[in-house]
Amino acid sequence: DRTKFESTHHPFTAPVDEHLSLLSSKKDWSRITGQHYDLVLNGFEVGGGSIRIHNSKLQRFILKDVLHLPVEHLEHLLEALEYGAPPHGGIALGLDRLLALVLETEHIRDVIAFPKTSQGKDLMSQAPSAVEQSELDYYYLKINKKID
Repeated sequence: DRTKFESTHHPFTAPVDEHLSLLSSKKDWSRITGQHYDLVLNGFEVGGGSIRIHNSKLQRFILKDVLHLPVEHLEHLLEALEYGAPPHGGIALGLDRLLALVLETEHIRDVIAFPKTSQGKDLMSQAPSAVEQSELDYYYLKINKKID
């Protein structure tokens, strides 16, 4: 069997209720649909989200048996889910994308609040930049290794 399933965003998205029965048959896993959604405005994605798994047994099964991920580092979550959690989910808006649409800009970079270069530098604040030793001392910080 060469089929391998991977989580493309995070491994906590709940399957639609109608597909829960498909989990008992490995051959049908590719037919399972997740409860995730995108908010699209005039063909542009401006947000997205999902309903999370709130059942400990289901979450453990998805992590271990479907995705073949180690669960040791998530035992605290799985244990908490055993005590009961209501169905929960969320949505995140891309305000920069929404603003670019409203202002009809050609490039999203024109509306990003804190733009960075492709090297991750902020030209407005000159970050990242060297920190004076007095500032490090004030916050009780120490640099173990300098990177040029």
